Amino acid sequence: MRVLLKLVLDCPPDAAWAAIRSPRVLRDVSAPFTTFESLEADGFPDAWEAGDHPVLVKAFGLLPIGEQIIGISFPEREDGVRMMRDTGRGLSGPLALVTSWQHSIAIAPTADGRTLYRDQLVFSAGPVTPLLWVAYWAFWQWRAFGLRRFAPTWR
Repeated sequence: MRVLLKLVLDCPPDAAWAAIRSPRVLRDVSAPFTTFESLEADGFPDAWEAGDHPVLVKAFGLLPIGEQIIGISFPEREDGVRMMRDTGRGLSGPLALVTSWQHSIAIAPTADGRTLYRDQLVFSAGPVTPLLWVAYWAFWQWRAFGLRRFAPTWR
């Protein structure tokens, strides 16, 4: 199943690119709906680097949903669009029900200097896919609200 966002963010593309590469921004735009705690020895990096990043995910900061790997890569495109992709996987709890996960974020400039933000999640979880789609869709809407709210501060 697929969840999509397409937003124009009120910030320059360079600022949006720096923001989406920040674990702090992931936590800011996700809270309090979902919280992420790093399971890496040194905690979250200042900026996402290519590779696997284990996290503990909680609902509302209280109820553990499970552990997952955020598997970051930065595919290159020739058209100037900047991409970040997460092909991680759930390790425990309900997150482990997901058998296929591809989350892609694309950042591009608009004609007026703001940011075109595109965000796509394609996932599968067997027979529970439709139920999880509802949860992911709700989470993506919450993230959209947070992205719009914080983007003007990303200068």
